[in-house]
Amino acid sequence: MELHSKLIQDATERFASLPGIGKKSALRFVLNLIKSGPEALQDLSTLLHRLSHELQYCKTCYTLTETEVCAVCQNTNRDASCICVVEDYRDVLALESSKSFTGLYHVLGGLISPMDGISPSMLHLDSLVHRVESTKVQEVILALNTSMEGETTAFYIFRKLAPFNVKLSSIARGLAVGDSLEFADEITLSRSIKHRVPFEGILQKD
Repeated sequence: MELHSKLIQDATERFASLPGIGKKSALRFVLNLIKSGPEALQDLSTLLHRLSHELQYCKTCYTLTETEVCAVCQNTNRDASCICVVEDYRDVLALESSKSFTGLYHVLGGLISPMDGISPSMLHLDSLVHRVESTKVQEVILALNTSMEGETTAFYIFRKLAPFNVKLSSIARGLAVGDSLEFADEITLSRSIKHRVPFEGILQKD
C-alpha cells in the first residue's frame, strides 16, 4: 500500500506492529488521529511520554503502577496471607474484574520456556520465594495458563516452595488447556478461584 507520506507510513507500521491490528485498521487509526486535530495528537503524545517515564513495576508484586508500591499491595483490607501468582498484568486485571480474589498478587513477568530462551532467572521467581520466606503467607495460588509453559512454571514453583510451611493450590480446571486467563469470563474465573485445588493433587492426577 503506497501512502505517499513517510510520516503516515511510519505511524501506520507502528500501529500495525501491535497484536491483532492489521495494516488497514492501523491506517484508520492514524487517519482518525490526524482528523481529530493537533490538540488530540498532542494529548496522545503526552500520554505516551508519561507511560514511558512514569509507569514502573511495583517493588513488591511487580504489577504495573505509577507508584513505588501498587494500590493492591498498599490496601490493608486485602488478605496478606494469600498470594495469587500470575503471568502478567493482564491476568491481574482479569482476576480483579471477577471480584473473586481478595488477597495479594505476584506477577512473574512471563513463563518458563526453554524453547523461547526464557529461564527461571529471567522471571520474578526468586522474589516470590523471598516473600513466602519473609512474610506470613499461608497460601500461594497458582493462576497460570494451562499450557506446557504454565505447567512447567507451576512445577518449578512447587519445588522451590516445598521447604516452606505454605499451602500451594491451583485454580480449578475451568479453563481449557492452552487458554489464557485474560480471555476467560468473570464467572469462570470466579469459580476457578473459589474451587481451587491442592497442587499436589494435580500432580497425582497427571
